[in-house]
Amino acid sequence: MPATRVAVPLLDLKAQYKTLRDQIRPQVDEVFETQYFIGGPQVDGLEKELAAYCGLKHAIGCSSGTDALLLSLWALGVGPGDEVITSPYTFFATVGSIARLGAHCRFVDIDPATYNLDVGRLEAAITHKTKVILPVHLYGQAVDMRPLMAIAHKHKLPVVEDCAQSIGARDADGRMTGAIGTLGCWSFFPSKNLGGAGDGGFIGTNDDALAHKIRVMRNHGMEPKYFHKLLGGNFRLDALQAAVLRVKLRHLDAWHEGRRRNAADYRKLFAAQKLPGGTVTLPSERPGAYHIYNQFILRVAAGKRDALVKHLQSNGIGVEIYYPVPCHLQECFASEGWKAGDFPQSERAAKETLALPIYPELTAEQKACVVETIAEFLRS
Repeated sequence: MPATRVAVPLLDLKAQYKTLRDQIRPQVDEVFETQYFIGGPQVDGLEKELAAYCGLKHAIGCSSGTDALLLSLWALGVGPGDEVITSPYTFFATVGSIARLGAHCRFVDIDPATYNLDVGRLEAAITHKTKVILPVHLYGQAVDMRPLMAIAHKHKLPVVEDCAQSIGARDADGRMTGAIGTLGCWSFFPSKNLGGAGDGGFIGTNDDALAHKIRVMRNHGMEPKYFHKLLGGNFRLDALQAAVLRVKLRHLDAWHEGRRRNAADYRKLFAAQKLPGGTVTLPSERPGAYHIYNQFILRVAAGKRDALVKHLQSNGIGVEIYYPVPCHLQECFASEGWKAGDFPQSERAAKETLALPIYPELTAEQKACVVETIAEFLRS
C-alpha cells in the first residue's frame, strides 16, 4: 500500500490559475475597457510574440487547433481526390480536417517507441495523388523531421505539422516543431502546455504569400472589407483569449521544465520499485530532441491496462487513454474499408497505453502516490 493516499487529478488548472490571477485579470479587464474583442492589439501582440518564440516569420491566430489544420490544408488547395499522408494514431481533428475537405487519409503506422509516424514507412505511402504530408508531434515529442523533410523535398510535397501537443518541443537539430515544414498548426485548448480560457489556435509559417492568404481566409476571404476574392470562413482568434495567452506565454518554458522534472522523477520512482522487466514501459525520448511532455504515456500489457485505469481512478488518481480507438477504425470511416490489423502498432498502442498526471504543479507526495499505486496493482 502507498504510504500516503492523496488525490492526484490528471490536470489541475486551478493550481496554475492561482499563480497567474493577478497577472491575467488586468489584461482581461483592459479588453473589456477597450471593447476591442475581435483582432486588435492583443491579437497582434500575441502573434508577434508567438512568431518570435517559435522562430517563425509569421504566426496567425485562429479559432482552434482544428481550424488551424483545416485552414492550412484548404490554403494549400487540398480537396476531393487528393491524398494526405498522416498517422492513424492521433486526435480525430487531424484526420477529420482532411476528410472535411473531401480528401483521403493515407495512413502510415507509428513507431512503437515514440508513438509518432514511422518515417521509415513514409516514402512507400506516396502516390501521384499525394498532396500534403501531415506529421503529428504526439504527446510533446517531435517526429524525426530531418528524413521526413528530405522525402518531402524529393517529391516536392508541402508539409503541415500538427503541433497541437508540441509548442516549444524541438527536434534533434534544435529547431522548434512547426518551424520546420511549410506550415505549423497549434492548439490552445485549455489542457495544452500553453492553454487558453477556451478554444483557440494559431498557424505558423515562413512563407509570406501563404501567410497573407491564410490571414485573408480566416476572415471570410475578405480583402478589403466586403470584397471577397477568396473563399474563407470565420476562423478568428478572440482578443480575450490572446490577452490570457500573452500572460501564459511568459511562463511556458518554466512549465516545460517542470513537466520534464516530473518525468525524470517518475523514472526514478519506477526504477526504485524494481518491477519485473517488461511489466511497464515508460516514455522514450529521441536522442537530442526536447520533449515537453504534454502527456506522460505509460505502456502496460493490453490485458492489464483497463484494470489499471480502474484501480487508479478508484484511488483518486486521474488517468486518461489517448487514444482508445485509432482513426482508421472509427465508425465514421467504415466506408473507407480499413480494418483491424491494417496498422498494428497503432492498434496495439490504443490497447496498451495510458496517460499519467504530469502538470508542473504536481507535488513529490502526489508523484510518489501515483507510482506506488501502480506498483501495488502490478504486483497483485
